[in-house]
Amino acid sequence: MLFLVAALLLMGIMLGTAAHLPLPLTLVAAAVIAGWLLVFAVRERHHNAEGASR
Repeated sequence: MLFLVAALLLMGIMLGTAAHLPLPLTLVAAAVIAGWLLVFAVRERHHNAEGASR
């Protein structure tokens, strides 16, 4: 949960500064955040599936 809060905070910061950053840098930052959230979602799904089978 802490990771999700940190990701949302980082996304909020990036959205606020996106108007001041060049487009390629904004897209790279967005891709990094999206990748981080994807990894988090996969890990959570895997963790929850393990817990349900016990």
